[in-house]
Amino acid sequence: MTKKILFILIFSFLILIISSPEIFSWGFYAHKRINRMAVLTLPSQMIGFYKKNIEFITEHAVDPDKRRYAVKGEAERHYIDIDHYDSTGVSAFKIVPRKWDDAVAKYSEDTLNAYGIVPWHVNLMVSRLTKAFKEENFERILHLSADLGHYIGDSHVPLHTTENYNGQLTNQKGIHGFWESRIPEMKAEGYDYFVGRAKYIENPLNRIWDIVEDSHAAVDSVLLFEKELNGRFPTDDKYSFETRGNVTVKTYSQDYTLAYDKMLNGMVERRMREAIITIGSLWYTAWVNAGKPDLAKFDTSLNPEDKEEEKKLEEEFQKGKPIGKVCD
Repeated sequence: MTKKILFILIFSFLILIISSPEIFSWGFYAHKRINRMAVLTLPSQMIGFYKKNIEFITEHAVDPDKRRYAVKGEAERHYIDIDHYDSTGVSAFKIVPRKWDDAVAKYSEDTLNAYGIVPWHVNLMVSRLTKAFKEENFERILHLSADLGHYIGDSHVPLHTTENYNGQLTNQKGIHGFWESRIPEMKAEGYDYFVGRAKYIENPLNRIWDIVEDSHAAVDSVLLFEKELNGRFPTDDKYSFETRGNVTVKTYSQDYTLAYDKMLNGMVERRMREAIITIGSLWYTAWVNAGKPDLAKFDTSLNPEDKEEEKKLEEEFQKGKPIGKVCD
């Protein structure tokens, strides 16, 4: 492949990112903001190391989305269609086993992968991060921390927990990006990000399942409020055109977005805040479980441009390696 063709492919992908924000979970802006704010929740023994590398943690918050449509096995790590498992009169949260091996035994690994594995993958990522801390693997700690933040962020999005993930089953196509990208882009600068200090989480798997359950409980409101609002807004008032870079895109109008956000009564901000404290707490938990290694010994910031080893590791991560099995 020539450099010219490679450049065209990369440029086309960037245009796709700009013109189709709904394909990305939380949107690039929100994922970066969430990871960045999570750094500020860390205790004194950790915050120096993470603040020194806060730009890396921020910029690489979106790596999993860059791999999502290019790497087999990546997409299912971002969601779980928990309502697929609902049976008559019984919530899926009462019948789907929280432990991976038990869930595989009940439904098969293929079925779980088909409908999403985010809670199990978050748990796996915590284990991997713990191992990286134990090994004092500087580069891997940063990559895993950034990736873990992304998957935790996804688990806080209501539409990441349902088969009707983009309103396609209720004639509300586009609502996914509307909720998790358009609203944060307009409102997040004014959100309150003071969420307190990270806390040790005794059972990360149970915590992430509780978060998924909380997210799923909001699905009805997310869909219902938009449907009600849609009935009050003519199409000409619902959408507008904006220029992003050199691209003009059709998007939800400011008036429509603000009206929807008001109906949600701060839901997006609450989910972002919860994601921030959860990310910081699971970084902290992994560090504690690794024996609290001294992070002060890493006295230089990661420089992807100058470190050959970092370049190789970056290439592996962008290819989805090491993927491993779903749950260690």
